[in-house]
Amino acid sequence: MQRIKCNITYDGTHFAGYQVQPGKRTVQGELERALKKLHKGEDIKVTASGRTDAGVHARGQVIHFDSPLNIPIEKWEIVLNSLLPDEVAIVGAETVPNDFHVRFDAKGKEYRYFVHRSSRRDPFKRHYAYQYPYPLNTDAIKQAAADLIGTHDFTSFCSAKTEVEDKVRELQEIEVQEKEDMLIFRFRGTGFLYNMVRILAGTLLEVGSGERDPDSMPSVLKEKNRSAAGKTAPPQGLYLWKVFY
Repeated sequence: MQRIKCNITYDGTHFAGYQVQPGKRTVQGELERALKKLHKGEDIKVTASGRTDAGVHARGQVIHFDSPLNIPIEKWEIVLNSLLPDEVAIVGAETVPNDFHVRFDAKGKEYRYFVHRSSRRDPFKRHYAYQYPYPLNTDAIKQAAADLIGTHDFTSFCSAKTEVEDKVRELQEIEVQEKEDMLIFRFRGTGFLYNMVRILAGTLLEVGSGERDPDSMPSVLKEKNRSAAGKTAPPQGLYLWKVFY
């Protein structure tokens, strides 16, 4: 039995999220279906670095699974991609020690959120960026973002449905990039809460539009209440970009 670690990328548009859900099409479900076919009907459980919601994409999701098959490691990518739908791709595989765990051994993650700054609808971007037609003050966004960096209790920036009790996380970096008609938020941290990145993006967009004071982030953090932060930005702009080990 060997443990295989794979980097995967996927278009989350037509999935109900990463995690298996009864009666719904999910990324994990497609991965386990492919592995079951490869293993002649044997169920193979796939573990991921974390979940993504419906409509959310991944450039650098990481998974692991255990297999008794003696397939050369360089062949795993080819074999699995031949069994997976077009929206999901294995982009690298390696053998790892049997005690390696993609979630527990992760040192941090990077997410990116893409905002299409245009009043004109673009059918080719609608699933991959959040169209935002209003003017944005990027200097104000950067000012507010600076107050969010560091170790804080991010209760105000996670879904009220979050069951995790400890909501203290370290946000190491927020970068705001402008490329043509796109605004890209890059969030890097040791860990993220449910909906945290989308709420951070939604709140910073409110700062940029003038709805919220750029100096208000410390008080929002201090409130420790979901209602203190901004709206949850839509899922299609969000990408799990990289997992660090």
